[in-house]
Amino acid sequence: MSHRAGLDQLTVVEAAAKLVDEEGIGQLTLGHVAERLGVRIPSLYNHIAGLPGLKHQLALYCLHDLLDRILRAIAGKSRSEAIRALANAYRAYAQEAPGRYALTLQAPAPLDQEVQNVAGQIVDVIRAVLAPYKLSEEDAIHAIRGLRSIVHGFISLEMAGGFAMPIDLDASFQWLITMFIVGLGHPTKEV
Repeated sequence: MSHRAGLDQLTVVEAAAKLVDEEGIGQLTLGHVAERLGVRIPSLYNHIAGLPGLKHQLALYCLHDLLDRILRAIAGKSRSEAIRALANAYRAYAQEAPGRYALTLQAPAPLDQEVQNVAGQIVDVIRAVLAPYKLSEEDAIHAIRGLRSIVHGFISLEMAGGFAMPIDLDASFQWLITMFIVGLGHPTKEV
């Protein structure tokens, strides 16, 4: 294999993103990425800091990708329409890019300010979508965690083939999001 002209960090990260979507995170190795790009492993070190550097850059890439999709989905929407758009964007991302989606779920390392910043921007977007509901700070955190949990839980079960009943999955997902939205109008401390 020879040096490939035009190889840069973005090309390496995009190859890694495609790999994790097609084969899973467990298959992410420098060897697999180099093979996909038609180069030798040492050529990758010109563009990334080994496997840890690739994982860092890939996490940033995936979080930026998800953030961009969410922002486009919620543009011009508010209240329940924005919540639905956000939830649908998350689900669509998971369906289209399962490996990349899985990488967005990991909490960033405490010292990784770049990843912390982008992950924080996603949480801030969710907080902004929920702002019209005038939740207290504590209830807003519960709602952010609740929405992410509902969406991720549904996605996880869907991806694992956990829904075998003969009811449309899209209808179930919308029903679940509706129940969340209805609940925002009635926050409780405990039942």
